[in-house]
Amino acid sequence: MDASSGGGGNSLPTTGADGSKRRVCYFYDAEVGNYYYGQGHPMKPHRIRMTHALLGRYGLLDQMQVLRPHPARDRDLCRFHADDYVAFLRSVTPETQQEQIRALKRFNVGEDCPVFDGLYSFCQTYAGGSVGGAVKLNHGHDIAINWAGGLHHAKKCEASGFCYVNDIVLAILELLKYHQRVLYVDIDIHHGDGVEEAFYTTDRVMTVSFHKFGDYFPGTGDIRDVGHAKGKYYSLNVPLDDGIDDESYQSLFKPIMGKVMEVFNPGAVVLQCGADSLSGDRLGCFNLSIKGHAECVRFMRSFNVPLLLLGGGGYTIRNVARCWCYETGVALGHELTDKMPPNEYYEYFGPDYTLHVAPSNMENKNTRNQLDDIRSKLLDNLSKLRHAPSVQFQERPPEAELPEQDEDKENPDERRDTNSDVEMNDAKPLEDSGRRASIQSVRMKKESAETEAIDQDLNNVAAEHSKGTGPVADGVGSSKQTPPNDASPMAIDEPSALKVEQDNSNKLQDQQAMHQKP
Repeated sequence: MDASSGGGGNSLPTTGADGSKRRVCYFYDAEVGNYYYGQGHPMKPHRIRMTHALLGRYGLLDQMQVLRPHPARDRDLCRFHADDYVAFLRSVTPETQQEQIRALKRFNVGEDCPVFDGLYSFCQTYAGGSVGGAVKLNHGHDIAINWAGGLHHAKKCEASGFCYVNDIVLAILELLKYHQRVLYVDIDIHHGDGVEEAFYTTDRVMTVSFHKFGDYFPGTGDIRDVGHAKGKYYSLNVPLDDGIDDESYQSLFKPIMGKVMEVFNPGAVVLQCGADSLSGDRLGCFNLSIKGHAECVRFMRSFNVPLLLLGGGGYTIRNVARCWCYETGVALGHELTDKMPPNEYYEYFGPDYTLHVAPSNMENKNTRNQLDDIRSKLLDNLSKLRHAPSVQFQERPPEAELPEQDEDKENPDERRDTNSDVEMNDAKPLEDSGRRASIQSVRMKKESAETEAIDQDLNNVAAEHSKGTGPVADGVGSSKQTPPNDASPMAIDEPSALKVEQDNSNKLQDQQAMHQKP
């Protein structure tokens, strides 16, 4: 049904596997559309504003709790990122960047990850939305959405692939305070390398990435990369070729994810919904329809496990807005009408002015035999896991509780909990204003493989490691035979920084020369 036709609430059919209500919250900052990577750059935060406009016209904003994220603070970002890297992001500006040439090279900031006005505020905003969504899930919401998040390439000490801060890792760390196990699923066309690296040696987090593999950025995500030490077989990579369509994609996604949910039994799921896997994306080469892409959201939602939905890639921005609007409807249990209602960006969606677009007739290079072989190998890997690893009780970091709404406050933007690690407010977003549009290709710079020294005083999780020999975050990978009571909040150590074995790190530099992002 059309969400705007009434009903109210998040009511779903009362029968069937998906017949239960969902409490959905949605994070949006009206300023996010003002950030601009620069002329010719394919990453356009303006797509978030376009998505938000569609959500309003379809009546979906009235069906959710709409929240403005509180900007993540330095200490929030340093739970994963190195403090000197965070300090650099905070201080660098377009006017001063020429004075920091060495730092720009060291932190891989330049062409594909440029310095632009408001860079650090942008990072704080999208990271704040993702961590805030995790907090909401920890405190009773069923689904949280942050379409500005999902920047999965960022590393502990460097930017990569348009990503500066890895909001996904930060959100997962927040979820680990309450959940024994967290599942990360990535349907962006690019491999979710930054998140995989962060949790490569732990059995507390399973990462599953469906991506284009071959001569393609970032060049990682081989099916043979399965994790290390306690994390062995807790990293799953699904390497795909050009032109994969809905049927082929779901022939892998559903059996693999169904088995993952059975074996891993996560307490929460983070789904990165990168829209560059859609047909017709400017940097992509897949052939998924919006419905096919959204079927992944529908399937993961059906397990009734707390679900965090994040954005990611997506460079044909009219289709990105279509996709994330439709997937918001899926999260709410509403089927949206194909005929698009008039909206502020109506001209973007011509000449058909519909929500859905037809896939192309491009060749599907993924043969049935190849798909069968991939599915068989990954299911075999999953069969080697013991069911639902457990963790011991340990001292838990301070809870990042959300402040209760105070209706007597004249300025809701000033609400804060002084004991909270993550702050936000419940203010409705401001009205949309202004837009920037520039759709051109850009030459992508090869990702630096340079590994930086780890600050031993940083008692937060880090993910800089060498695949196959990489270290694990202390307190994240430990397993015991007796699990704690699931009804109690999970207690874990504040993860400490990882040590990098220099020899293996040098080897990694030689092996992981990054391919250009097309």
